[in-house]
Amino acid sequence: MTMEAERTLRAEDVSHLAEVAAQLRVDAIRCSTKAGSGHPTSSLSAADLLAVLISRHLRYDWADPDGRANDHLIFSKGHASPLLYAVFKAVGAITDQELVDTYRQFGSRLQGHPTPALPWVDVATGSLGQGLPVGVGIALAGQYLDQLPFHVWVLCGDSETAEGSVWEALDKAGHYGLRNLTAIVDVNRFGQRGETELAWDLDTYRRRVEAFGCQAIVVDGHDLAAIDDALGRARQATGPTVVLARTLKGKGVPDIENQPGWHGKPMKPEAAEQAVEALGGVRQIRVTGPRPELVPPATTTGGPPELPRYDRGAKVATRNAYGDALRALGSRPDVVALDGEVSDSTRADRFAEAYPDRFFEMFISEQQMVAAAVGLQVRGYRPFASTFAAFLSRAYDFIRMAAISRADIALSGSHAGVEIGADGPSQMGLEDLAAMRAIHGSTVLYPSDAVSCVALVAQMVDCKGITYVRTTRGAHPVLYDNDESFPIGGSKQVRGGDDDHVALIGAGVTVHNCLAAADELAGEGINARVIDLYSVKPLDSDRLLDAVRDTGGRLVVVEDHYPQGGLGSAVLESLADLAVPAQVTRLAVRGLPTSGTPTELMDQAGIGVTAIVEATRALLARTR
Repeated sequence: MTMEAERTLRAEDVSHLAEVAAQLRVDAIRCSTKAGSGHPTSSLSAADLLAVLISRHLRYDWADPDGRANDHLIFSKGHASPLLYAVFKAVGAITDQELVDTYRQFGSRLQGHPTPALPWVDVATGSLGQGLPVGVGIALAGQYLDQLPFHVWVLCGDSETAEGSVWEALDKAGHYGLRNLTAIVDVNRFGQRGETELAWDLDTYRRRVEAFGCQAIVVDGHDLAAIDDALGRARQATGPTVVLARTLKGKGVPDIENQPGWHGKPMKPEAAEQAVEALGGVRQIRVTGPRPELVPPATTTGGPPELPRYDRGAKVATRNAYGDALRALGSRPDVVALDGEVSDSTRADRFAEAYPDRFFEMFISEQQMVAAAVGLQVRGYRPFASTFAAFLSRAYDFIRMAAISRADIALSGSHAGVEIGADGPSQMGLEDLAAMRAIHGSTVLYPSDAVSCVALVAQMVDCKGITYVRTTRGAHPVLYDNDESFPIGGSKQVRGGDDDHVALIGAGVTVHNCLAAADELAGEGINARVIDLYSVKPLDSDRLLDAVRDTGGRLVVVEDHYPQGGLGSAVLESLADLAVPAQVTRLAVRGLPTSGTPTELMDQAGIGVTAIVEATRALLARTR
């Protein structure tokens, strides 16, 4: 189909589109009824929108889902998966048998909500309010980095517009003038338990959209010609667009059309058969939509990074080392950076100064920041997103979903722990290690000095999955020589010998406290081994096993984190897996911190030098 044909809708085209829409409805009913679960009514309301989109506006080569010029289609309302999979059947990507017989079945790639188990699905959706923010990231890549003519189409539900993340997305779309992004909102009025917040108040939707700098296009979501005109206008717009489509939930099936109480409920077999018959029966229409433009293959330039080096003993904050390493990695053209308006603190501003065309300011929108990173990696970029460790908690659901999307993104959380000092507990990341360890397939790193931080950040760029590095605000001495290696999953024995009485185990700032405590203990004739567990996940279980065997099982674990789920938990879990007995003392932040100096706060929390010394004495007294 030519682009001219896309613009000219004839009477016979309308008739064909109606048949395609009917097929999509029929297939959504068939697969959900056979599965005995799913969301057919949410699919029926948007069938006309998708029929027009895939037939006339979505430029996509279904045989080449990785094609650089393909448009992107994201179902932010992921519960409407019967409609998405019906689309895949219509374009010939899957068979009718796979659609009807395997939907929502064990082992099927047609899962209840879409995931990248299917090559035509960019990201997992289902947690509402996420598809549009991810679409912003893909659109940023297309308009500012790839500079390719593809368009990003995101189907949203009206219920999910209650999520703040949707408005973060529209705000950033307006700020960056994303002319290649269109949200299609299926305003069918009903949510899970009744009417949505705005029901069919299209005027309020329009005014809200326009307030965020986006063009609103209001349309009857069942008028095929009007839909075609709206999507054509969206493609030609000079900024981001939102098609607000008034629809009927359950459209096409009189018994359930525009009726409450049908959300997430499949039709019974007999009723489904009647509905399919009323819709004209099963069809096998093959839709051939417009193809993407031919574009040249991607070219890459740039050499290996020249990583920063530091003098041993010099005091350097690991957040500074993160910024230096990120700037060095900018020699790779696929590296991009994002920040939540704290780049002068996270030190991501060093990348921004060197590579402003590959830095995206997300302002105080942490959900959008993580979502944009996910979208950028869809296009093959290696995003690093940074903010204070505490504030990543706002984006936790996006991080969780990024793992389901099999996304490869790097996150940096600075200003972690009570070590930050006077700012107080609202700014202290004390839960982040637990949260990040719980993410499927994640890597969690906590370097103690600038050299190890640079080495770990340099490896993050090629890590699979969600990779998190925790950095500290204060400057601490460089412990290692520049040429030392720090493999992910490894650790370092900073001090110790064959006759150690105890092992002091820390990560990040507490390694320095453990070293100071070891000096004091040495004066009492106590030999303390010091271990830097810079890789919190995966953990170096071999190092732990050696420490248990060499010290009679006496371990003191010290962490600037709450005791639940952090470094101590990781150590105990590893020991349990090893099935070796050990006497473990855990020092962690157990009370609610206040303001103060770093030393005062670490002492108050019981993770300072004095507390480590006293805990070691008590452990030895119990076990000798």
